[in-house]
Amino acid sequence: MRTGIFFCQVESDGKMNIDAIAKYAANLPGVESVQDYGVKPDLTAKHLSLLIIKDKLERVVVAGDMPGFYKPVFTKAMYLSGANPNEVRLASFQEHGAIGDIALERAKATVACANLGVPFSLAAVPAEGPVYPGTLVIGAGIAGIQASLEIANAGKKVYLLERTGTIGGHMAMFDKTFPTLDCAACILTPKMVSVGQHDMIELMTCSELIEVTGDPGAYKVKIYQTPRYIDVEACVSCGLCVDVCPVKVHSEFDVNLSKRKSVYIPFPQAVPNSYLIDGNSCRFIQSEGEKCGVCVTKCPKDCIDLKEQGKIAEIEIGNIIIATGYETLDISNIEQYGYGKYPNVLTALEFERLTNASGSTGGNIVTKTPRFDRKTQQEEWVFEPDGIPPKSVAIIHCVGSRSQKYNSYCSRVCCMYSLKFAHLIKEKIPNVDCFEFYIDMRAFGKGYEEFADRIRQEGTFVVRGHSASVEKRNGQLIVTGEDIINDRLVDFNVDMVVLATGLVPSQGTKNISNMLGIRQDVDGWFSELDYNGNPTDTERGGIFVAGMCQGPKDIPDTVAQASAVAAGVLKSLSSGKGVGHLTSVSLSKIEARAKKYQTV
Repeated sequence: MRTGIFFCQVESDGKMNIDAIAKYAANLPGVESVQDYGVKPDLTAKHLSLLIIKDKLERVVVAGDMPGFYKPVFTKAMYLSGANPNEVRLASFQEHGAIGDIALERAKATVACANLGVPFSLAAVPAEGPVYPGTLVIGAGIAGIQASLEIANAGKKVYLLERTGTIGGHMAMFDKTFPTLDCAACILTPKMVSVGQHDMIELMTCSELIEVTGDPGAYKVKIYQTPRYIDVEACVSCGLCVDVCPVKVHSEFDVNLSKRKSVYIPFPQAVPNSYLIDGNSCRFIQSEGEKCGVCVTKCPKDCIDLKEQGKIAEIEIGNIIIATGYETLDISNIEQYGYGKYPNVLTALEFERLTNASGSTGGNIVTKTPRFDRKTQQEEWVFEPDGIPPKSVAIIHCVGSRSQKYNSYCSRVCCMYSLKFAHLIKEKIPNVDCFEFYIDMRAFGKGYEEFADRIRQEGTFVVRGHSASVEKRNGQLIVTGEDIINDRLVDFNVDMVVLATGLVPSQGTKNISNMLGIRQDVDGWFSELDYNGNPTDTERGGIFVAGMCQGPKDIPDTVAQASAVAAGVLKSLSSGKGVGHLTSVSLSKIEARAKKYQTV
């Protein structure tokens, strides 16, 4: 069939050599014309139809970063020209990973497959090889836990890597889950205990990946294990070491709302359920043995070694699962909301800990009160269990999300956890006034829309529109925003503001990306092989992504993806064959395979 190839790009980083790809495309079988319309062309169906008639084209291939954007106008042009509108094919560079060092060859291969009418995934198939039985899971949040348990329950060895002192991730910090309002700990902690007790799971906390070598199915990795200074097996969690420790620092698990000792356990249900020592704040470790060390003398089990050194572990594994999760956006630079300036302006994660029964107030929602710190000789604002409950609370959606200045993408979970907050506030504080400022209500999951309706029925005042600012007048927080439904500006006096902060890739994502050779998308999340058809694999053979590290998603979607990844790992282990890197498949091999399938 007489084919015309048209290059149209929505986006361009300036690195794609379209001229080289066009010259290659001109020599493909059946190609009669090649047109480069550049970036963001303004195309009309009438103009294109004249070109199609002039060159007597029977088929059109639209190539570029996002060619689907232009498909409608080409389909209409084919119809106007009298050709078959179904003969419009797409060669998507972005979908098939034509970026970085492999961009040129991958783009050529994508165009060749589209021209022959063979799916790229059918033509680009890496070679297979033997696979080691072990699996490394990086990150022990709910995604890493779910994947580890499913693989281990099938009788296969799992190494679960976590850089902090306990597993559980962010879900361990939550009070309730939406939309069922189930206890987050009740769902998570049984899985955590199963991980800690499983014979086929080797749990490696306070550990980070530092090197990966080898080939798909036969990886060799080096892991640096930071000393815990307390023997996990010997510690009985009696707490005597905590009683005598003189150093207090802010608790990371409580998002700095409370303080902990240098000897600590992250939270009561932590796994491993033993204490560890923060080497960055311990007086003995920081002074190289010149001060303190009183915890050693008080330990009845002699399980504290303040001179313990970090060590490097080397393991051989066949598959790697990335489940590194996310972090919340640092909103200290978004000055309009007064975070860091006004004590009772909180982030969503801070409010999660405030409402949690294991938090600093025992789950009581109260405002901060001033307290004089004798050590610093300064006034500080803290949450006290017997503090004053707020009479009115404003919850502001999309803080840092859907913004060209910060994150252009939607963080997906913010609408729902904000609605959950409104319910908890109404449940715990009778007669409280609660206001929700939202742009669009994205209640996309099972039972989510019904949950949103329930919140409105409970009396939360839901305002559609951007909230412009938070300021303080006469000791009162004032939230100013727009109500686009009623076409007006509104001001609300409130005692507390909760900011629904957006989500960003976790710390260390860039390093892991470089180490494993896994691409990141424009927003920094790990890129999957095919978002629609293969959302768990990557271009690197034997390396999978699960959960939030791939992009924002809620807990049910995270668990489902983790289970899918586990199934993929078990498939390779049961067959004894691992798939190689997609980047290792040459253009000539892709062409040959595509021609073979075209003739079948």
